[in-house]
Amino acid sequence: MVGPSRPQFVFFGSSIVQLCFSHGGWGSILSDIYSRKADILLRGYYGWNSRRAVQVLDQVFPKESPVQPSLVIVYFGGNDSMGPHSSGLGPHVPLDEYIENMRKIAIHLKSLSDTTRIIFMSCPPVDETRVGSGTSGIFSELVRTNELCQKYSDACIKLCQEMGVDVVDLFSAFQKKDGWAKACFT
Repeated sequence: MVGPSRPQFVFFGSSIVQLCFSHGGWGSILSDIYSRKADILLRGYYGWNSRRAVQVLDQVFPKESPVQPSLVIVYFGGNDSMGPHSSGLGPHVPLDEYIENMRKIAIHLKSLSDTTRIIFMSCPPVDETRVGSGTSGIFSELVRTNELCQKYSDACIKLCQEMGVDVVDLFSAFQKKDGWAKACFT
């Protein structure tokens, strides 16, 4: 360790987390705000879903670690909510499984420390036109729609309310901005 111990903030999720430091994103903003006050650890993985997250919870957040995070921000849902591919491959996770996976993640994180604050972020909307135009032949069956995104967003929000976990409703927040489809995606 270098210098005095600082609170740890862990960002855990898929590509929305992995890329949160790009282009002045939310990760870089928080890093700037908490400069010299907290150590921010990025655990974002492109293409990941809640199923994969559950498989690695113990490695990313070991219960026996002497230092536990002060804050964990969790985002999964965008990849989970993609329509299933006919091959059975791809990131899709059925809604019921997604809910249970998110419950397992919340339970695990709550067990780390009484002082760890947990914030989940719900699935945001997508610019359906842009997503549809950029699809390759390999992924042509993978469907990402606002109808599916909203179902996963609503499920995440409901679960968080039931479990007493803070949640940011990205699905609604993004759409409050005029021209959100162009302004919210780079």
